[in-house]
Amino acid sequence: MTVSNVRVRMTPSHPGAFIRAEVLEDQGLNVTEAARILGVRRATLSDLLNGNVALSPEMALRVEKAFDVSMDLLLRMQAWHDSSQMRARADEIAVERYRPA
Repeated sequence: MTVSNVRVRMTPSHPGAFIRAEVLEDQGLNVTEAARILGVRRATLSDLLNGNVALSPEMALRVEKAFDVSMDLLLRMQAWHDSSQMRARADEIAVERYRPA
Protein backbone atom coordinates (compact mmCIF):
# COMPACT_ATOMS: atom_id res chain seq x y z
CA MET A 1 0.00 0.00 0.00
CA THR A 2 1.35 3.43 -0.95
CA VAL A 3 0.71 6.49 1.14
CA SER A 4 0.27 9.70 -0.82
CA ASN A 5 2.33 12.73 0.14
CA VAL A 6 -0.38 15.15 -0.94
CA ARG A 7 -0.83 17.89 1.63
CA VAL A 8 -3.58 20.44 1.71
CA ARG A 9 -2.39 23.45 3.67
CA MET A 10 -5.67 24.67 5.00
CA THR A 11 -7.55 23.80 8.12
CA PRO A 12 -11.08 22.72 7.30
CA SER A 13 -13.77 24.25 9.42
CA HIS A 14 -15.93 22.18 11.70
CA PRO A 15 -19.26 21.26 10.06
CA GLY A 16 -21.05 23.00 12.94
CA ALA A 17 -19.67 26.33 11.68
CA PHE A 18 -21.02 25.54 8.23
CA ILE A 19 -24.45 24.62 9.60
CA ARG A 20 -24.56 27.81 11.66
CA ALA A 21 -23.55 30.13 8.81
CA GLU A 22 -25.06 28.47 5.76
CA VAL A 23 -28.20 26.92 7.20
CA LEU A 24 -29.38 28.63 10.38
CA GLU A 25 -28.28 32.19 9.67
CA ASP A 26 -29.43 31.88 6.06
CA GLN A 27 -32.89 30.85 7.31
CA GLY A 28 -32.93 33.49 10.05
CA LEU A 29 -33.11 30.83 12.77
CA ASN A 30 -31.64 30.96 16.24
CA VAL A 31 -30.32 27.91 18.06
CA THR A 32 -33.49 27.38 20.07
CA GLU A 33 -35.72 27.42 16.98
CA ALA A 34 -33.38 25.16 15.03
CA ALA A 35 -33.15 22.67 17.90
CA ARG A 36 -36.95 22.47 18.00
CA ILE A 37 -37.09 21.88 14.23
CA LEU A 38 -34.42 19.17 14.46
CA GLY A 39 -36.01 17.53 17.48
CA VAL A 40 -32.91 17.83 19.68
CA ARG A 41 -32.03 19.65 22.87
CA ARG A 42 -30.78 23.20 22.50
CA ALA A 43 -27.55 22.30 24.35
CA THR A 44 -26.90 19.43 21.95
CA LEU A 45 -27.18 21.67 18.91
CA SER A 46 -25.20 24.46 20.57
CA ASP A 47 -22.32 22.07 21.28
CA LEU A 48 -22.26 21.07 17.61
CA LEU A 49 -22.45 24.61 16.29
CA ASN A 50 -19.61 25.69 18.58
CA GLY A 51 -17.40 22.81 17.46
CA ASN A 52 -17.39 21.12 20.86
CA VAL A 53 -18.69 17.78 19.56
CA ALA A 54 -18.44 15.91 16.27
CA LEU A 55 -21.35 15.76 13.88
CA SER A 56 -23.03 12.37 14.25
CA PRO A 57 -24.63 10.52 11.34
CA GLU A 58 -28.00 10.92 13.09
CA MET A 59 -27.63 14.70 13.40
CA ALA A 60 -26.48 14.89 9.77
CA LEU A 61 -29.63 13.04 8.73
CA ARG A 62 -31.78 15.38 10.82
CA VAL A 63 -30.19 18.41 9.12
CA GLU A 64 -30.71 16.81 5.70
CA LYS A 65 -34.38 16.10 6.39
CA ALA A 66 -35.09 19.53 7.85
CA PHE A 67 -33.00 21.78 5.62
CA ASP A 68 -32.21 19.76 2.47
CA VAL A 69 -28.44 19.79 3.06
CA SER A 70 -26.76 16.56 1.99
CA MET A 71 -26.00 14.25 4.89
CA ASP A 72 -23.09 12.82 2.89
CA LEU A 73 -21.59 16.28 2.38
CA LEU A 74 -21.84 17.07 6.08
CA LEU A 75 -20.24 13.76 7.06
CA ARG A 76 -17.41 14.27 4.55
CA MET A 77 -16.83 17.69 6.11
CA GLN A 78 -16.61 16.04 9.55
CA ALA A 79 -14.20 13.39 8.27
CA TRP A 80 -11.98 16.04 6.63
CA HIS A 81 -11.98 18.07 9.83
CA ASP A 82 -11.13 15.00 11.94
CA SER A 83 -8.38 13.95 9.54
CA SER A 84 -6.83 17.41 9.62
CA GLN A 85 -6.90 17.48 13.42
CA MET A 86 -5.23 14.07 13.63
CA ARG A 87 -2.57 14.95 11.05
CA ALA A 88 -1.67 17.96 13.18
CA ARG A 89 -1.01 15.54 16.07
CA ALA A 90 0.80 12.87 14.04
CA ASP A 91 4.10 13.39 15.87
CA GLU A 92 2.42 12.40 19.14
CA ILE A 93 1.69 8.89 17.89
CA ALA A 94 4.69 6.58 18.00
CA VAL A 95 4.18 3.73 15.55
CA GLU A 96 6.92 2.24 13.40
CA ARG A 97 6.23 1.19 9.82
CA TYR A 98 5.80 -2.58 9.53
CA ARG A 99 8.48 -4.22 7.44
CA PRO A 100 7.89 -7.90 6.62
CA ALA A 101 10.91 -10.14 7.21
